[in-house]
Amino acid sequence: MTDDSTASLEPFLAPDDHIDWKTPSVLKRAEELSRGRKDATEVAAACFRFVRDEVQHSGDHARDEGTCRASDVLRHATGWCYAKSHLLAALLRANGVPCGLGYQRLSVHDDGAPYCLHGLNAIYLDGVGWYRVDARGNKPGVEAEFCPPVEQLAYAASAAGEQDLAGVHATPHPAVLRLLSTCNSCQEVLDNLPDVHH
Repeated sequence: MTDDSTASLEPFLAPDDHIDWKTPSVLKRAEELSRGRKDATEVAAACFRFVRDEVQHSGDHARDEGTCRASDVLRHATGWCYAKSHLLAALLRANGVPCGLGYQRLSVHDDGAPYCLHGLNAIYLDGVGWYRVDARGNKPGVEAEFCPPVEQLAYAASAAGEQDLAGVHATPHPAVLRLLSTCNSCQEVLDNLPDVHH
């Protein structure tokens, strides 16, 4: 976690190759989502719900388009949890709301090994601090919401071997970038989900 100084939040507002919020299409959608919203919390809620509900989770919908960069996730309206977190970070950073990436280590089949990384976001909200949200997309058994200061994530890292990984990151995890840049289908991603050992 970072401290609350303004300087420490600058990396969470910056564009990069994957959180490419200065791309015109991302800027346009970010502006549309913030229009009429009175504060950063309202903007964050609107951006979260857009990514959660309007961008399909590639695994849930068997989508083979390989998206990683925020602008590509927006263009194809699909992405894995990691890619969707890149888009949410981009939309929020474009609106001047600090947003980082967070990860959980979860059981792939909810019964122990194998495990994989799961991607989500942390948004810096005044009066709340870092607030984690998960825009992977809801489905039966998964109901993530935006209701600060209470966290309602898609998954609780509570079983043996599962954990919430520490830290809020300004840039995507290298294992995630390797996965999304090398796999060419939904099945290939499922066969190569990255794990980290802690």
